[in-house]
Formats: sequence, structure tokens, C-alpha cells
Amino acid sequence: MAGLIKREDIDEVRQRTDIKEVVDGYVTLKGAGLGTFKGLCPFHDERSPSFTVRPQVGRYHCFGCGEDGDVIAFVQKQDHSSFQEAVEKLASRIGYELRYEDGGTGPNREEVGRRQRLLDAHKIADEFFRAQLLTPGAAEARNFLFGRGFDRAAAEHFGCGYAPQGWDALLKHLRGRGFTDAELKLTGMFSEGNRGIYDRFRGRLIWPIKDIAGDTIGFGARKLYEDDQGPKYLNTPETTLYKKSQVLYGIDLAKKSIAKDRQLVVVEGYTDVMACHLAGITTAVATCGTAFGTEHIKMARRLLSDDGTGGEVVFTFDGDAAGQKAALRAFEEDQRFTAQTYVAVEPTGADPCDLRLSRGDEAVHALIQSRRPLFEFAIRSTLKQFNLDTVEGRVQGLKASVPVVAAIRDASTRTGYCQALTGWLGMPDPNEVLRLVTAAVKRGGAGSPPAPGQQHGAGPANSRTAQAGGPGVAAAPSSGAVPSFHRPDPRDPVASMERQALEVALQQPSLLAGAVWDRFAAARFATPAFQAVHDAMRATGAGLVGDPVGWVEHVMHEVPEPLRPLVSELAVVPLPAHTEEAVLKYCRDMLSRLFELQITRVKADKMGQLQRLDAAADPETYQRLNRELMMLEMERRALRADS
Repeated sequence: MAGLIKREDIDEVRQRTDIKEVVDGYVTLKGAGLGTFKGLCPFHDERSPSFTVRPQVGRYHCFGCGEDGDVIAFVQKQDHSSFQEAVEKLASRIGYELRYEDGGTGPNREEVGRRQRLLDAHKIADEFFRAQLLTPGAAEARNFLFGRGFDRAAAEHFGCGYAPQGWDALLKHLRGRGFTDAELKLTGMFSEGNRGIYDRFRGRLIWPIKDIAGDTIGFGARKLYEDDQGPKYLNTPETTLYKKSQVLYGIDLAKKSIAKDRQLVVVEGYTDVMACHLAGITTAVATCGTAFGTEHIKMARRLLSDDGTGGEVVFTFDGDAAGQKAALRAFEEDQRFTAQTYVAVEPTGADPCDLRLSRGDEAVHALIQSRRPLFEFAIRSTLKQFNLDTVEGRVQGLKASVPVVAAIRDASTRTGYCQALTGWLGMPDPNEVLRLVTAAVKRGGAGSPPAPGQQHGAGPANSRTAQAGGPGVAAAPSSGAVPSFHRPDPRDPVASMERQALEVALQQPSLLAGAVWDRFAAARFATPAFQAVHDAMRATGAGLVGDPVGWVEHVMHEVPEPLRPLVSELAVVPLPAHTEEAVLKYCRDMLSRLFELQITRVKADKMGQLQRLDAAADPETYQRLNRELMMLEMERRALRADS
């Protein structure tokens, strides 16, 4: 049973993981100053790089769109994974064994190692199939792709390959790469007979099926030759990696567009996904030999941020009876969404691939634009079964449609379809349908929204929520008033100096060790936002100044929620120096300027006291203030001499 990961292990994974190495897997980074790297932001479209990574403090920040976070947040957003999944992935990457609260356990290390071997085998097989597509023996596969409007660039983009005819081409290749037959049996890429194992896919066009992180976990194969006695399409069977109820073909290519556009288009086949993407519908995915079901919905909800604030799922089906049946199955699952669900049906029966081939990209767009609400489609499909020109047919249609309308979860939408059904049936009493539907809802509980936290796929506390509030994880806003902060004016010289000092304190906290910490902690900032950041640093304490990653994470936790993006920005902005010696000198100079400013403020305050004082009436206080002023001046001169 999986439990919550221990907080100290989360901190250890964050500390040990090089954020630059992780980000490099997704973004091309280039040096942008000492210890700073820049690249094009993976979270929004841009031409000039503004995505900045600062490995020393373990954070990234985009100065274009404002996205920021640590290495765990980056993996979460890129892979659309939960907090716990991201930590486990990073822990596996560095070989760190996690511990769990309440006696819970995480992934078994032996199982993790076995899974990685399977992934490695699939990766090598994927590369093998791709290479085979360019050989003379793959002419039929290339002709198939070309005949459906896909050129070489398209084939490469979607990773299309070819499984050679024969019994052991892939088997020999993987054995030559060190895989045992026992390991290969677990991949699903081989069948077993009296003489041992042999290639499952032979003489077929191949599509790699990948998970949301982009790892190949299975294959789909299309028959090419008449003497092939197998099915038209043959997929990897169920394995520890490949579970068809949890797989969506094209999700690795579509996930970014789905999250950005808040749209998911579900089509029926591999070539339909290819056609949609090439036509500009880059949110298209397909199920792999199964209906769109519960596990697919979990994935869709995560990508769409399906929180009731928008987003849409569009199912495309053929206009025949089988297509309508598939659409109605989708309606049964619709209630698990809060996103709007639609169905797009092509009356001629053409699929997106056929449409693109015969009528161009515009026809594919037109199909998606013609989408109708899935509720409407389900009700109208039910009514089509009856002759509504007769009284008996209308009564039967009403009886059959009431349960469909009653199944609609949202009360307002349900009422709207009661009115629509009244019109479609031509009923004189507009309240009759509403009464019947209301009665059906009361009898069966249909239409009632699930209790908070009990929607499908939500447990009593998912890992991301349960672990929020700790260092580096944004806690939920409190019910009290949240302070507001104005962004400091960069033209204000005092604010500019205070900002630079905080940049130094966040990026080079080791300089705050010892007696320097006392001076820094005693400082006061004129800019409210910067004072709040400084308060968070004081609350974090001097104990973490030797741990830059932990220091920034704890400051992020202590600072008010509205200021976390500011802290992230201060932690990664490049310092104006190009060598380690120059950085060190700049940082010490900035801290000296901050301390000198504090001395100047204290001196001004004491000078005011001195001027208000009657020296004859209180000579002792007068002398004490003069001594303190002399000490402050000596301290100021010492600071200048050291800088």
C-alpha cells in the first residue's frame, strides 16, 4: 500500500537532483551568465528565450509567462503527473530509496529495475522498427502511408516503423543487445511456440504506443500482405507496461496542446490521429482497441485541469450504427467529467484520415467544428428509434428518453434538456417532461453531483494535496485576509538596491553565515514586498544558509502566497558578473551597501534624537548618543574599507 512520502526524503530528492539535467531533457538550455541557463519556455510560445534555470538554488522561472518552481514542480507540469509520482520518478532517476509514512510502501526496487529493462527493450525495438521502414523490404509499408497522405516527414514525426517478414528479426536484435528470453517474454513483443519465442509482429506497419511521459510501452501493427492470416490491426497484449484501458495513442504528442487549449479530441485510429495533427488539430488522441473508459477519463481530467472552469472533450465517430453505439457508450462515461463533452459525427462515414485525403485539412477542422453536445446526441439518438409521427411512438420515445435526461448531473443543464425534449416530442404541456425527469432523479439519485472529494478518481486525499503546505509546496490559502503587495518600482533607487541585496541573499546564502547573519536579520526594507521576503528569510533562520536549495524552498514556504513568484524570480535572475571572483565581489558589495544603508538610517534616527535633546538637562543621554553615532560611523567606514 502506498503511503505519503516522508518529508525529509522529498527534501533529499530535491537537494540531490540536478534541475538542469532534468530540464535539459525537455528544453535546450544555453549559458546565460555564471551559473544561469536560458531556453525557450516549455509552458508558452515564445521566440526569445526567457525561461531561466538556476541549478545552484534548484529553481526555474520564466520571465515571459511567470511559470516557476523547483525540479519536482517542473516534472509535474511536464509529465502531468501527481506530486508523489514526480518525486518517485526523480528518486528512481538518482537511485534514492524513498520511505513512506504510516508503514506505507512505494515502488519495489526490484520491480522498478524490471520495468526499466522492459522500457529499454521497447526503446530499442522502436528504433529497430523505424530503421526497417527505410529498407527495400518495407516498400509496401511506405506505399500504405503515402496512399493515405503521409510523407516521410510525417512517418518520422509519429515514429512509424516496419516489422520485417520472418520469425526472428527483432528477437535476434534484442538478444544481441543483451536481453534474455525470460525478459523478452514479458514485453508482449513475442509469441511462444513449441520451439520457443518468435516475433509477434511480422510484415506489418508499426506505430509506437507511448505513455504520457513519452516512453514507448507497446506497439500497434497494421496488416500489409494478403497471406497474413492475422487480424487487420494487432496490438501489444496486456503487460506490466501496456494496459489498453490506460493508454491513449498520441498522448505524448498531444498533451501540451490539450493542457494549453483545454480540449481533447478522441478519434478511432492511428491514422486518424496522424491526420488530425497534420491538419492542425493537435489535441487528438485515440484509444487502442478498447472503448474510452474510466482510466482514460482520469488521464483526460488531469490534462484538462477538469475543475469545472472550462475545457471540452470531443468524441468523433462514424455515422453508422456502430459509431452511434460508441457515442452512447461515451455518454455513459460523460458524467465523470465536469468539462463539456461533445460528439462530432461525419454523416458520410468518412474518418478524419479519409476526410483529409479527399477534401483537405479544412474538412478535418469542419468536422470538429460541427460538434454537438453529447447530451443532445444521446437524446436524439434515442428518439430516432421511434416513430414520432404517432402518439404511441412519442410516448415510447418519452419513456426511453427520460432516463437519459435524468442521468445528466448538472441540474441547470438537465432542466434545459427537459425543455428541449418537450419541443422535440411536440408535447403541449411543457412541465410534463420536467415532472417525469424529476421523479426519475429522485428514484435513482441520477443527476446528483458527487460529494466533494468523491468524484471519480479522487481518493480521500491524493498525494499532491496531502503533501501540500510543506517546504516547496504551495499550501492552500487561509480563510483570513491575504495581504496585497504592489510590485516595486524599478526606477526607485532604494527599491532597486534592496532588490539586488535580496537576489544576493537568495542565490548566495552562504555569505550570510556567522556575524553577517545578525546584521542581515536586523536590516529593515523600505519596500513592503521586499520587507515581506526579508521576514520570510528571518523566519527560515540561519540554519539553512549553507544549503541553497533548502534555503530557497523554505523561504518560498514562509513568504505570503502572492509573493512566491517574486521570490522565484529573485532566486534565478542572473547576477551581473561573469567569473566566480566577480560574483563574490559583487555579492559582498551589495550586502555592504545594504548594511551601510541600515547604518545611515540608524544614524539619521539618532541624530534626530540628539537634536531634540537638551544637553544641559540630560548630559548622560547626550554623551551616549554621541558615542553611538561615533561607533556607527566607524562601522560604516569599516564596511567601505572591506568592500
